[in-house]
Amino acid sequence: MRVALISDIHGNEVALRAVLASIQAAGVDQVICLGDVATLGPRPRAILDMLRELGCPCILGNHDEFMLDPGLIRTYTEAPIVIDAVDWCRDQLSADDLDFLRTFQARLTIPLDDRATLLLFHGSPRSHMEDLLSSTPAEELDRRLDGHVATVMAGGHTHLQMLRQHRGALLVNPGSVGLPFKEYANGGPPTLLHHAEYAIVEARGGEVSVSLHRVPVDRDALRAAVSAWDNPMRGALLQQYA
Repeated sequence: MRVALISDIHGNEVALRAVLASIQAAGVDQVICLGDVATLGPRPRAILDMLRELGCPCILGNHDEFMLDPGLIRTYTEAPIVIDAVDWCRDQLSADDLDFLRTFQARLTIPLDDRATLLLFHGSPRSHMEDLLSSTPAEELDRRLDGHVATVMAGGHTHLQMLRQHRGALLVNPGSVGLPFKEYANGGPPTLLHHAEYAIVEARGGEVSVSLHRVPVDRDALRAAVSAWDNPMRGALLQQYA
């Protein structure tokens, strides 16, 4: 069983197409999306159309729930640029788009083989707004994992690729397809990396492995997509893509 994990697409169609081409070349049995699909980038509806066509399981991220509960974002951030960008995205979505987001699951567990399981979430098993980092103390990580156990546990949210062993389990963050961060932002403005990210989890004959992947992205295409976009995030992203 080979599973490709994608996360935090954030409306970036150019990056998602690059990642899906890489995944197709690698060959996997299943793609799973760990959430935060549409907001903060120029092509929210295109991303939702691509995910529907892909037919992959999708985990509910905090930004996905911001589309369904307009007041929720203000419990997460007070940054006007982020709130305005999220509100703009919601205005672009159709009733069918919102219904699709309602099919996203908070958590999902799938078998990798007859011995190994894969637990999937967005931030942590107990909250899609919670961070799991390489630096999170083991005792705090226990609390955030909330008693959940699996061979491999995978979430996104931080936009930081990570592979960590914790009490025998492998803890994975595939990074971000659309907005990969250079370092932990902790609520501040991030510095973006110039690629797209994903991970592959594989179980074969009792062996379990995780690989982290970074894919080049056409920066001219990124700039063109953002330049044609009427959103408060436009100027900030153009600076990042300069």
